[in-house]
Amino acid sequence: MKLNYKIIFHFLGLLILFNGGFMILSALVSLLYDEDGITFQLFLAGIITLIVGVLAMVSTRHHKKEMNKREGYIVVSFGWLIMALSGTMPYLITGSIPDFSSAFFETMSGFTTTGASILDDIESVPKGVLFWRSLTHWIGGMGIIVLAIAILPLLGIGGMQLFAAEAPGPSADKLHPRITDTAKRLWLIYFGYTAAETILLQVAGMSFFDAINHSMCTLSTGGFSTKNASVAYWNGQPVIQYIIIVFMFLAGTNFVLSYFAFKGRVQKIIGDEEFRLYFKFVAIFTIIAAIIIYFKADIAASTINHPMVWGEAESAFRHSLFQVLAIITTTGFVTANYTLWTPFLVVFFFGLMFLGGSAGSTSGGVKVVRHLLLIKNGFIEFKRALHPNAILPVRYNKKSVSGDIVFNVLAFFILYMLSFIIGALGFSMMEIDFESSIGLAASSLGNVGPALGDFGPVNNYSALPSIGKWWCSFLMLIGRLELFTVLVLFTPFFWRNR
Repeated sequence: MKLNYKIIFHFLGLLILFNGGFMILSALVSLLYDEDGITFQLFLAGIITLIVGVLAMVSTRHHKKEMNKREGYIVVSFGWLIMALSGTMPYLITGSIPDFSSAFFETMSGFTTTGASILDDIESVPKGVLFWRSLTHWIGGMGIIVLAIAILPLLGIGGMQLFAAEAPGPSADKLHPRITDTAKRLWLIYFGYTAAETILLQVAGMSFFDAINHSMCTLSTGGFSTKNASVAYWNGQPVIQYIIIVFMFLAGTNFVLSYFAFKGRVQKIIGDEEFRLYFKFVAIFTIIAAIIIYFKADIAASTINHPMVWGEAESAFRHSLFQVLAIITTTGFVTANYTLWTPFLVVFFFGLMFLGGSAGSTSGGVKVVRHLLLIKNGFIEFKRALHPNAILPVRYNKKSVSGDIVFNVLAFFILYMLSFIIGALGFSMMEIDFESSIGLAASSLGNVGPALGDFGPVNNYSALPSIGKWWCSFLMLIGRLELFTVLVLFTPFFWRNR
């Protein structure tokens, strides 16, 4: 079957239109803060992007309104790429990031919710541009594709193929039989959480601008901040950090469970194996880190803007909980330089980069459910060694998991580790040291943000050579789309007409 190229370009045009609309919104924010020159430049970027989107849609308006799985994969992969390419316009036109490689890196880091930045002085960047930067997180968090399929009935196109390509994890939970209604409900929850966190942060002492930006970056598990010191800027206001902690935890949880919570179906949440393991991981890892920090690490030396407000015990607990959640959920916000928290904790946090939050959340990484299925399958293999003729299925949430899903998880994990190794080798070829190379590869692939070595939590990615920024961007993209969606495009059989 030949590919329906017209519908592909039509849909890419729609995504570019979305981008242009959000740029116009950023221009309005700039206008609100009296950034006259910047306002015009952002408005110009939005108009140019809108024109390109309209031309793409108009030129392909006569298309077959059918989309198969192959076309879904192409739209998702190239959709993210075209969003990142067009998303460089605000940076380039305003001169905030004049270098194209750096602008593309910042935009890809935004849409993939990685949160790695090349900006040396964030606080000097115009507010309209900072708002656009945070918007790229917020759009990418739930997925511009999911946003778009919510309005697909207007175009007469079914969206299931796109949803499958956008969220290819092992969890197949749906809130509603119709995929467009699912997308709308997800976005309603997402928007509601963002609004709630914005209000709470403002009440706690943040300015409205800082509050809405950090809310967008928390719920998307992104990590871009409006301050050079990230969330460490508010180390003197623990309440602000605890609010962010709560919403980081929610953002790393399956959004389907949030829907069940609002419907009063609490038993569905308590009975979910992935949620229970996710909660245990956060609790256990926080306790381990807090004990070591309290007795071993010099918190004052490792913490930016550190005031001893509630005492060392509270500081040890708060910073460990914040950083454990920031890494597990791949949010990447920073309150302290964890690379100074003893060698054990450096390796500890490096390992957490491979964990990830729940399936159906906005976090990156391998995801808790995959680790759970790998562990369950591992124990069953021990039993099979003793009872080779026994039928021992892997069970998840009291249901038998098909062999296909187990094989998919195993294949994903192997492919993920191979991608990490190849990624680290790529950085080492650029003469980047070992610690920095493995940190960059793990952080980019897991969409974490802060890495190790020269690219740790108190540094940025500006020192990367141009080729390194493009390599990082590729790893961010395949990590955000969970490997298969992008890498399948590099296989020859994908492009054969059948």
